[in-house]
Amino acid sequence: MDVAQLRRRASDREPRDGTTRGRRASDRMPTISLAVTPVEVTHTPVVTDSIEVSVVMPCLNEEESVGVCVKKALAGLAASGRVGEVVVCDNGSSDNSVEVAKAAGALVVREAARGYGNAYLTGFRRARGKIIVMGDSDDSYDFTQLDVLVDKLGEGYDYVLGSRFGGEIRQGAMTWSHRYIGNPILTAVLNRFFGLKSSDAHSGMRAFTRDALDRMDLRCEGMEFASEIVVKAARANLRVAEVPIVYHPRIGESKLNTMRDGWRHLRFLLLLSPIYLFLIPGIAMFAAGAVGQGVDLTIGSGGASTNLSILSALLAVTGVVTIIFGIFTQTFLQGLGFQKPTRVSNWLDQNFSLERNLVVAMTAIGTGLVIDVLIWVNGKSNELGGAKWSVASVMLVAIGVVILFGSFFLSIFRVRIHAIDTAPLSEEF
Repeated sequence: MDVAQLRRRASDREPRDGTTRGRRASDRMPTISLAVTPVEVTHTPVVTDSIEVSVVMPCLNEEESVGVCVKKALAGLAASGRVGEVVVCDNGSSDNSVEVAKAAGALVVREAARGYGNAYLTGFRRARGKIIVMGDSDDSYDFTQLDVLVDKLGEGYDYVLGSRFGGEIRQGAMTWSHRYIGNPILTAVLNRFFGLKSSDAHSGMRAFTRDALDRMDLRCEGMEFASEIVVKAARANLRVAEVPIVYHPRIGESKLNTMRDGWRHLRFLLLLSPIYLFLIPGIAMFAAGAVGQGVDLTIGSGGASTNLSILSALLAVTGVVTIIFGIFTQTFLQGLGFQKPTRVSNWLDQNFSLERNLVVAMTAIGTGLVIDVLIWVNGKSNELGGAKWSVASVMLVAIGVVILFGSFFLSIFRVRIHAIDTAPLSEEF
């Protein structure tokens, strides 16, 4: 099939209101990479400093649609009256996608490492516009209407999201499971965990300024990239707006895997939410264990009481470990820019120093050992009452040991992050 046939075929499907369609490419497990992948340019336009808008599209075997999307983007740029370019980042296509994109007028760059995020990051690096519009190259998004997003940036916003749920989803454009289960649940989780008010957090059509891109410091390589943009936009205090868009049935076969990609998004959001993933469950487990242990030691009796004591001790120790995991994660995410310092984290930094934690740890360990010694001195180690106190002593020692080594590890963690200093060195010697 030649380019002319592709154009005729695409134009027959082109909606009268000028809307588009999108796709994603990501088979990698979620990773965060600091490396910059070299960019291979297969078509270089005339270099100019007047580029206002860069339209960036990822592409993986989209020969039926990428040419249509490029032409629509160029038409959208012309209609908006802005000077721009279309950058297509090919992510390893085995068909004629590259040739079709070039023939339609796009600048094509290659990214060998597979991944939705990898393709976009390479495209962003090559783009020269002061404003970047991103969207998939499967003709599900309407690039002729890109001025709707760009004009919103002109009102002073830093980042604009095209909302499919705030606009229109054409019949056949989205499966019922994605429309009524997957996207609403993921959007609700993101809004709850990060305090946002997005109606369509995983829309593939967005626009932002070059300064906003730099401030977001995007790094995710796979499908998690879509969630990372929303989270980083909030963390960077960007002025965010949404505009309604129309979502159309895509051209070609979808690369999405409902369960795999949905889980990857959810997992990514959980990993960025230490309060919900670690701290709240940890505090609940520790509280339940401490209360259960206290009740058992004061009024419990018999074999069932000993079993309750063991269960309570397990809950308390597990809760402390989980809380420490949460503090580790919060510290690490702040270093990566995914989390902003909060009143809680600032309070932890100021009050949970290594020295204070060591005092708490040694107190717990010492108290546990004293209880154990008193049990043996009084000869009650084989009695049921003595067994409960033995469990309590083991619980205190275990909690103390966890706090002891966890505090040292956290201190190393903080040194590593705080040691990254980008401030210029003084010229005075």
